Amino acid sequence: MPFAQLGDVRVFFTDDPPAAADREPRATLLLVHGYGADSDDWVFHLPGLGRRHRIVAPDLRGHGLSSAPGTGYAPGDLAGDLVRLLDHLGVTEPVVAIGHSLGAMVVSALAVERPGRVRALVCVDPAYGQSPEVAAAFPAMYAGLRSGDPFPTALANEDWCHTPASPPWLLAWHRRKIRATAPQALAEAFPAMYEGDAAFGLRPHGDAYLARRACPVLSCWSDAQAGSAAWERGLFRHPASRAEVWPGGGHRLHAERPAEFTLVVRRWLDGLDRTPRTPPDGMVTGSVPPSSASPSSVPTEPAR
Repeated sequence: MPFAQLGDVRVFFTDDPPAAADREPRATLLLVHGYGADSDDWVFHLPGLGRRHRIVAPDLRGHGLSSAPGTGYAPGDLAGDLVRLLDHLGVTEPVVAIGHSLGAMVVSALAVERPGRVRALVCVDPAYGQSPEVAAAFPAMYAGLRSGDPFPTALANEDWCHTPASPPWLLAWHRRKIRATAPQALAEAFPAMYEGDAAFGLRPHGDAYLARRACPVLSCWSDAQAGSAAWERGLFRHPASRAEVWPGGGHRLHAERPAEFTLVVRRWLDGLDRTPRTPPDGMVTGSVPPSSASPSSVPTEPAR
């Protein structure tokens, strides 16, 4: 069954085995969507990433087909749901966790709080790293989301997510996803990324928490958040970590350019399989040159 009862939440998920059954499988991939979305965000990437990887793709609580309890929408709480799901599925080896936006914060919390469960992270235009200037607009957004009708505020937040090159279907698709998200999830998940001492979505408050990610991290930043790449490079601990800007990419760059994104991730993971898992103590990654899989060197394909 594609549902699992995990404490107070019933989680929808898909669990696909590697397509290339005649080859040795690699680490399980855990794909985690963003705010106001669902696991259908990854349908473009399943064929390319699933050849040698088992892929687990859940709907976060309050999103998609999962149930919507009244509480539990902070990144750490959502990471706890993922741990319970992996336990339910018998996934005991470290996973490669790929998260978009809110999902990037959830998988980062997983890597910090349960480092033995994570082999590597791929963070797609993360929701963390917001500057004080950007965060100045957040209190008004919190009020709108908690007004009893979170949908106008959540929909208005879509405006910055797209560029003139973004396909129109992507905007329409995600507006429909937002309207299908539980109101309590919209009202609480966004503020939980930034409010309170435990939140790690703002600079510089969250820097120390993110610097506890000891595993390799590949971050792919949109044009709108290009300045965050240099900031994040200063937080990396593993020498294979990289933070790259995707020129012209919108917030959902993985959906805009799925073939390119899949190729970049596969090449980076191939490189990890050829390197030691534990870096020397104190080693950082600021001087590591980008690989041939950087976005500027990979041919693009129109989003499907």
